[in-house]
Amino acid sequence: MAPPQWAVELVRAGHGLLFLDELSTATPAVQAALLRVVLERRVGALQLPPGVRIVAAANPRASAADGWELSPPLANRFVHLHWVHDRDVVVRGLGGVWPRAELPRLDPAALTPAVAYARRAVCGFLEARPTLIHRLPNSEARRGGAWPSPRSWETALTLLAFGTAASVSRDVLALLVRGAVGDGPGLELLAHLDRMDLPDPESLLSDPPTAELPERGDLRQAALEAVIAAVGARPERDRWEAAWNVLVRALESGAPDLLVAPASALAALRRDDWEVPDTVERLAGVVGISQRAERSVARTVAGVATAVRR
Repeated sequence: MAPPQWAVELVRAGHGLLFLDELSTATPAVQAALLRVVLERRVGALQLPPGVRIVAAANPRASAADGWELSPPLANRFVHLHWVHDRDVVVRGLGGVWPRAELPRLDPAALTPAVAYARRAVCGFLEARPTLIHRLPNSEARRGGAWPSPRSWETALTLLAFGTAASVSRDVLALLVRGAVGDGPGLELLAHLDRMDLPDPESLLSDPPTAELPERGDLRQAALEAVIAAVGARPERDRWEAAWNVLVRALESGAPDLLVAPASALAALRRDDWEVPDTVERLAGVVGISQRAERSVARTVAGVATAVRR
């Protein structure tokens, strides 16, 4: 029952890296024994210090030497990052020039708001998608990877908070979140984050000339739809006219084809005693051209389909 030497050395040092290599070659009995080590950080009677990090590496079962799938409980205790070989890095490294990794630096002042942001994001998402709080995959192979559970959502929340405080890239955040809860739930959470970052429609209506709209087309479309919905919820003439000014602002800073649906919806909100503002004339030509272009494309597609049938 004596603890292994590696555990004793980690406790003595107070910090270190516990690297579990070729984890997919461990039998189910060994994987069961690792559950307490990975989650509770206990090895027999020894408690691993907080400064010890636990990392594992594993090949897929098909390419592992006498391999097994990771058990669902063990897999759910890890963040799964799929290793991809970068050709340029490998070639340069074999030539003697391996790149030096630059670790992100955490801004302590940004941590508290980052934690609040992560909690708001994950809790708001799970309120809207409660079926994703715990979803065990159907296939054995997927159970051995990342999947959503209260434990892995807590991990995703932690990674989102620290990643935000460290100003990591969107790609890094995506890898971390998807590695914790799986591809599908992770991508849905990222889409939820995009919606959280949309500008407040009331702020856009209050000062249309200085409105800052998202650059991405899908986010810009969502922001404009939110403005129209806000006017529809409280239809007043000055708000209706301000919405037209927001659309003009969008025309000046983005693709005009995104304005067709919002302009049509906004026009439908007009009351009989509301005069049409001059800003509508600036949009009428662009919207008309876009609509004619869409009808032209539709006619062309229909003509091609008819020729194919013949």
